[in-house]
Amino acid sequence: MPHPLRIAIVGPGKVAHLHAKGVLQTPGTELVAVYGRTPEKTTAFAQVYDIPAYNDVADMVSRERVDLCLVCTPHPAHRDPTVAALDAGSHVLVEKPLASSLEDCDAMLAAARRNDRQLGVISQRRFYAPCQRIRQAIDTGKLGAPALGVVQMYGWRDEAYYQSDPWRGTWSGEGGGVLVNQAPHQLDLLLWYMGEVEEVYGVWRNVNHPYIEVDDTALAIVKFKDGGLGNIVVSNAQKPGIFGKVHVHGQNGASVGVQTDGGAMFIAGRSSIAEPPVNDLWTISGEENQLAQFVAEDTDFFNQIDATSYFFGLQIADFRDAIRENRPPLVTGEDGRKVVALFQAIYESTRSGEVIKSERMKE
Repeated sequence: MPHPLRIAIVGPGKVAHLHAKGVLQTPGTELVAVYGRTPEKTTAFAQVYDIPAYNDVADMVSRERVDLCLVCTPHPAHRDPTVAALDAGSHVLVEKPLASSLEDCDAMLAAARRNDRQLGVISQRRFYAPCQRIRQAIDTGKLGAPALGVVQMYGWRDEAYYQSDPWRGTWSGEGGGVLVNQAPHQLDLLLWYMGEVEEVYGVWRNVNHPYIEVDDTALAIVKFKDGGLGNIVVSNAQKPGIFGKVHVHGQNGASVGVQTDGGAMFIAGRSSIAEPPVNDLWTISGEENQLAQFVAEDTDFFNQIDATSYFFGLQIADFRDAIRENRPPLVTGEDGRKVVALFQAIYESTRSGEVIKSERMKE
């Protein structure tokens, strides 16, 4: 039996507790330490899980023989602890998004390469059964070539949410708004299904959150290199939250889709997941009648688990196996960079009024 994967948390914020719970429920892993910039907060987190607290990432990795660091700091603060952990010899799994700038993404990816370590990004919705069904339908040719991918996310964040941490709702502290914080899950699924981006035209607005600096609503049209088209509408301006969906329409006329989020959107530390993720569209020839069965199965399963942490556990288990088997994890650092490149292209397109070509998304 291989020794348990020794895991440390970097950044003891709200979402870190869900990751800690994911570690504790995942066989072959153990939670061994926590790093934080605020001593009181870090000590309090350490006491909950009976682990030592550190104020230096490299020291923590060395002393505790850490195999994997889970980075849960605010987005613009992902780069420094990730690079420090990689240089100290740990693998790293980063909360979404990988970073808020491509410069930070590239520094993190370079550190992973030079240290021959794995770097991944949290996108636990890829592990939802309805999301994996869509991927399997594409892989087995049931749609023909994916021709149109659509993201619709209508959520809500109130003023109390933005006041809950001083970094929220600011360009310097959060790196952006709905595109950076809430939409990366759906953007990752869109790219997973549709492939490489050729060009992007996008706009963002602040519709009804005058107390924040950043976007609460964004739209984009995407052309993919394989010939498909994409449409993105994401917003935090619909009270109390309606749904998040990703649909894929195939060249042969078949359509599949998933409602990843329903009703009021999940907020770490403040709410639970309101509705089960389910396939809400399935018109593959000969399989139309399976939709009700899919929904029933997924709803029954959802009611048996704690969905706030269960899928983190699945992604941690995949990363554990990727380390042991020396293979890429399901969601790689490169995948995380593609999401950042997409939302940064939407910001740049809004500033310039221009279509952003893929070459500029590599810079």
